[in-house]
Formats: sequence, structure tokens, C-alpha cells
Amino acid sequence: MANRQQPSTMPIHKYGQYEQVDIPDRTWPNNRITVAPRWLSTDLRDGNQALIDPMSPERKRRMFDQLVKMGYKEIEVGFPASGQTDFDFVRSIVEEPGAIPDDVTISVLTQAREDLIERTVESLKGAKRATVHLYNATAPVFRRVVFRGSKDDIKQIAVDGTRLVMEYAEKLLGPETVFGYQYSPEIFTDTELDFALEVCEAVMDVYQPGPGREIILNLPATVERSTPSTHADRFEWMHRNLSRREYVCISIHPHNDRGTAVAAAELALMAGADRVEGCLFGQGERTGNVDLVTLGMNLFSQGVDPQIDFSDIDEIRRTWEYCNQMEVHPRHPYVGDLVYTSFSGSHQDAIKKGFDAMEADAAAKGVTVDDIEWAVPYLPIDPKDVGRSYEAVIRVNSQSGKGGIAYVLKNDHKLDLPRRMQIEFSKLIQAKTDAEGGEVTGSDIWATFQDEYLPNPENPWGRIQVRNGQSTTDTDGVDTLRVEATVDGEDTVLTGSGNGPISAFFDALAKVGIDARLLDYQEHTMSEGASAQAASYIECAIDGKVLWGIGIDANTTRASLKAVVSAVNRAAR
Repeated sequence: MANRQQPSTMPIHKYGQYEQVDIPDRTWPNNRITVAPRWLSTDLRDGNQALIDPMSPERKRRMFDQLVKMGYKEIEVGFPASGQTDFDFVRSIVEEPGAIPDDVTISVLTQAREDLIERTVESLKGAKRATVHLYNATAPVFRRVVFRGSKDDIKQIAVDGTRLVMEYAEKLLGPETVFGYQYSPEIFTDTELDFALEVCEAVMDVYQPGPGREIILNLPATVERSTPSTHADRFEWMHRNLSRREYVCISIHPHNDRGTAVAAAELALMAGADRVEGCLFGQGERTGNVDLVTLGMNLFSQGVDPQIDFSDIDEIRRTWEYCNQMEVHPRHPYVGDLVYTSFSGSHQDAIKKGFDAMEADAAAKGVTVDDIEWAVPYLPIDPKDVGRSYEAVIRVNSQSGKGGIAYVLKNDHKLDLPRRMQIEFSKLIQAKTDAEGGEVTGSDIWATFQDEYLPNPENPWGRIQVRNGQSTTDTDGVDTLRVEATVDGEDTVLTGSGNGPISAFFDALAKVGIDARLLDYQEHTMSEGASAQAASYIECAIDGKVLWGIGIDANTTRASLKAVVSAVNRAAR
């Protein structure tokens, strides 16, 4: 069939084709990724510098702790010569005993200026494992426009910078520091391959990598410019032509300007790279760095251990959203609210049949479903493996009207439900319309909502009703909670302790046989002024069920406790 498309009016004459690499005997297309690469998170440097409002020291520390908890062993923690904030943060984690585990290497970035190098190395005094990452731009447009220098001038910047890093490391760092060096020819993707190789070789001539003395050569796609296949060709060419290869760690640093950073990273690993630098959820300059979560989970979905723990993906997301003050897109691979949800009826049917087949296969083999290979249509991984439930599967037909229902509750009753709670409640409305037919009015929606989440105190239902409560905090920051309540019809006093009143309340519930775990917590005020009410929303896992509860009160702590009670009572309803 003939192509009926017409030429556009866009100025295509302004752009040229990206140069290809001549490797007729390329081998990377036949390779597979069978082990995880070394990972470096640059969330605290490349990711942080791209934020409208860079992280505060508290948010940076929370992100650092999250990265350590997940298992990252190389973390770029800042650009300490860029300002006092970054310098002080590096010093804070170096000086605090136990802040940096013994097997974690921190990395810091610097340009190739002596004053900046000295300040950078100074920030690392006392660190157990530390890498200085030096970079300078090598691409023709930078040589011509920015530096107005020759190739030799640019190479000399790299050589002199490397020598200065070595001198200041020897001068300022003691024997307690395991020191490493990383060099990046910035804008590698736009640099002539032979010149990139020449600069890297000159840097190695100074640093002299050898047994027990690795050098990291980071080859960044500072701006993504080509197809992933061409990117892989460039890495295979460098992999083949670098001398002292056994002492060189080739590192990838893809950006996502063309939207193919993940593919570019994977193909570069197939082409011989050893290490990947990126950010959680693809944070970073412009369109972002490569997404370490997607890369790691892609390996996991192929049966390759990423050597990073993604088993509680929602906790990772909550930390990331708090630290970056941004939201993860609902369609983001592996973590978005909607990624395990199918809206099509045929998809839902296939998923259900897939679950049925898995259960039948497991029963035939005398094992559990977790012991056999995952094979469910439209679900590339088992949602449980990242801490999700199967709620996504059963809410497929409940989505229509979700937006309208949320609109009524927000505009008529000042309740801004979290997205997953919107979906949960829309299922109840859908069931009501399926059973009764007809139009669902705003008053119908509110009556259903009250009956499900906010029972009338004069006609209570559920296992628990709470009355008065008191919370105290000791000098160690541990909260003790005492609540007068009725549990299963009997008056009692619940007591518990924890890191905050909510944690203490969960502890108190556990003592009366209620196994509940907090999954998500959100709150907002419903109006302004001294008499404003607060709405608290809590998502809980209770006896294998994932349910939301809501509490409304002038006191935010009481609202939170009411929300927990709402969820617990719904679980027993």
C-alpha cells in the first residue's frame, strides 16, 4: 500500500545524521546480560542538581539511607566544590559513625580546576572508601565554542586534572581511605571515537592502572544522540581498543533525550561495559538519567538477580517522591499506580485464566505458585514480588466513573482521596450501579462512602470503637499510646509503643490479635482556620487484604487513629 503521508513543514535542514561506527564483525547482538552490572546511583548529584528546589540536607540524607538500604554500593553523593551545602553534606556522612557502611563507596564530582580538586578531595578526609570523579568536555562543539582550544589543549586539561587529583589524594587522604579514580570525557557521544580513546589513554598514562589499582572510565551519553544500537557500537569499539582493559571499569552514563536510555544501557552492557550510572525513576537533567529501577527490574523479569532490593517498591517510591518533591507517573514501568491494571475486558479474562493455569500447574507438581515460572498474560512480573497485591487485576472493570466520583467527593465534601483509594471506592459504586441500575447521584455516592468508611457513631459497626486516647513521647523519641476502646463488644484499654502514634496504635492492635501493616498514609486539611478539620487516609494490609480507611477530626492524630480503625473494621465487615 502506498504511503499517503505528506512532507511536514518542520525545518529538517537544521539537523544531520549521527555518524555510524564501522564494526562489520560486531559481537554484541549475540550477547546476553546474565549478571548484574555494578551500579552507581547519582540521585544525590546528577538527580539533585536537576531539581527546581534541590534537596535539603535532611532529604539528601533520607535518600542516601534509602539507597544504602536497597543495596547500592557506589553512590555519588555530591559536587562538594560547588557550594557549602554539598560540602557539608559529604562531611556529615563521613564524620557520622556508621552512616556509610564499610562496603559502600561514595563518589564526588569535580571539574579539572586545581582549587576545585583540592576542595573536593578535602571533603573526603576520613572516608573509608571514596572515588573522585573528574570530567571535562571533549566534543568538537565544546572545543570550538566553549573552550576555544585544540584537541591537545583539551587532552592536557584531562591529564593535568588527573595529576592534581593524585597529588591532593596523596596529600590530604590518609591510609584509612581506599581511594578510587574516575574520569569522564563529557559529551562522549559527540566526541570522535579516536580522540575519546586518545584522551582516555593519556589519563591512564598518568594514573597507571594495574593490579589492585582500577580506573573507572565513564563514557557518558551526556546528551542522547543516537539509536541504542549505535551507542552499543561505540562501546564495543572502546572495549576492543582500550589498553590495560583488565584494569579498566567501563561505565555507562546514559541520558534519555531520545527516550531510549534504558535500551542504550542494556545494549552497551552487551557490548562490554561493566557499570551503569543513573537515578531512581529516571530523575536527572532535561529528560533525565537512565532509570535504575527499570534497568534492575528488567533484569529481575529475565531471571537475573539485580543485586538491588526492589521488594517494597512503594516504599522506594514514597521516599523518592518526598526527597525530590515530584510524583512518579502512574504509567511508570514496574512502580506506577496503573502498571498492573488492565482496563480491557479481554485482558482481564486472559489474566484470570493465567492465574487459574498457574494454580493448576503448581498443584499438579505438588508445589506452590511461587515455586514455578511466572506466566500470566499482561503481567510481566508477579506484583507480589515488589510488594503489590492483586487488587490491580480485579479492579479492571471498576474504572469507569472514577474521575467523576473523585470530583464529587472533593468538591462537595472536601475529601481529596488518594488515587488508589479512588479506585477502591469506585469498585463499590460500580457494584451498586450493577445491582440497582440507574443513575448514581452525588447524595448516593456520599451515603455509600459514609456507610463504607465513616459509620455513624450512634449506630457503630465493626470490631473496634475508640474513645479517648493519650500519647506520650520519651527522651528516645518512642511514643506510648493509651486508648480507651471497645473491642468485640468489650470495653478495654489498648496500649502500644512505636515510632509515632500510628506505629504505637498498630502495636496496640497486635496485642489484641489484629495483624495490620501500614502501606500508605496521606492527610490534608479540609478547610482553613483554627477550627479546620483534617482528613487522614491510611492504606493497610490486614489479614491478606489491602484496604483503605479514613478518619476526620480537628486533631490530626485522632484523625489518623480513626483512619486505622476504619480500615480494620472494614476488613472484618
